[in-house]
Amino acid sequence: MGAPASLEVEVRPPSPFRFGRGSTDRTLRIERGVATRLLTVDCAPVLARAWMKGPGRVAFRAEAVDPGALASHRACEELRPAGEVELGTAIERLRFALGVDEDMGAFHQRFRRDPLLGPIIRRRPDFRPSRRIWPWEALAAAVCGQLIEARRAATIERRIVGRWGTKLGGPGRGVLRDVPSPALIAGRAASELQSMDLSGARSIALRRLALDVVRGRSDVADRADDARLLAVPEIGPWTVQCLALFGRGEADSLPAGDLGYIKLVGHLAGLGRRATVPEVEEFYAPYEPYRGLVGSLTLSGLHRVVAEGPRLRLAPEARIDRAA
Repeated sequence: MGAPASLEVEVRPPSPFRFGRGSTDRTLRIERGVATRLLTVDCAPVLARAWMKGPGRVAFRAEAVDPGALASHRACEELRPAGEVELGTAIERLRFALGVDEDMGAFHQRFRRDPLLGPIIRRRPDFRPSRRIWPWEALAAAVCGQLIEARRAATIERRIVGRWGTKLGGPGRGVLRDVPSPALIAGRAASELQSMDLSGARSIALRRLALDVVRGRSDVADRADDARLLAVPEIGPWTVQCLALFGRGEADSLPAGDLGYIKLVGHLAGLGRRATVPEVEEFYAPYEPYRGLVGSLTLSGLHRVVAEGPRLRLAPEARIDRAA
C-alpha cells in the first residue's frame, strides 16, 4: 500500500479562536480565511492548510508534495514523499503555530477583572501569541531581530527565506517557501548571511547555532539546553526568551529586554522615561506563570501606546539590549 497523499483532521478549539496574522517572514500565510504553510518534515515536503469549517470547528489538511515540483530545494540531499507520520507531524506543527489547542479558560478567569488585562481580554478573547512552526525558526528570527526595528528584521528574514528557502509554485504571490533548515544555514559562509543585511557578529552567531544543532550539541526544542545557547557569543536572555515563547510555547517566558516592553512599561508605570529591563520584569512579575502571554497581549492590545506614547528620554542607567 502506498503512502497516503493527504491527511485531514477537525479540531474543536477549547477557547474562542480565530486566525491571526501570518508570519513576518511570509512562510505562514493567512489569506481569505485559510492558513497555508509549506514545510519539510524529515526530508519530506508537505503542504499544510487550516480553515474555519464552522462555528467552533477548524479543519486541518496536510498534503504530500511531489519533490519534483519544488524549486531550489536544499533542505536535504534527497527529498522523499511524505507518509502518514510526516503528514501528521505537519498538522501538529501548524496546530502549535496557530495555538488552536490552547485552553485560555483559566487565564481568562484569573485576569478578567484585572484593571489592565480585563478590558483587553474582553476585546480579544481569541488572542494567541504569534508562534513559529519549529523552535529553530523562532531562534533564527530572534537572532535576525536583535537590536534593530521589527520592520528591518522582517526584511532580513524574508531575504534569507527568499535566497535559500525551498520553493513551491511559480512567480508572484502564489509562491510558497519553507524556512531554511539548520543544516542549510550551517553550510553558508558568514559573509553570505551578512549579505542579507544581518550584522557580521550575528551572522557568525546564527551559523554557529545552526552548526551546534546539526552536530547534536544543542536541542533548541529542549529548555535544558538553553545554557548552551547562552554560551554562544551574541546570544543573550532576550534571544532565548523569544525562542521559548514563540518556538516552544512557554507562556511564562517574557522577552523583557524588548524595546516595545521598555517603552510600554515606562508609560504604564508612569515613569516619565523608558523602563529598565529589571523594571519590566518587576511590572510583569504578578502575572506569573503567564508573563510572556500577558506581555504579548498587552503589546498587541496597547500597541498605540507604544507607537504614539510620549517621546521618552532614556534613563542613564537603562540598558536597552535586545540581545542581552
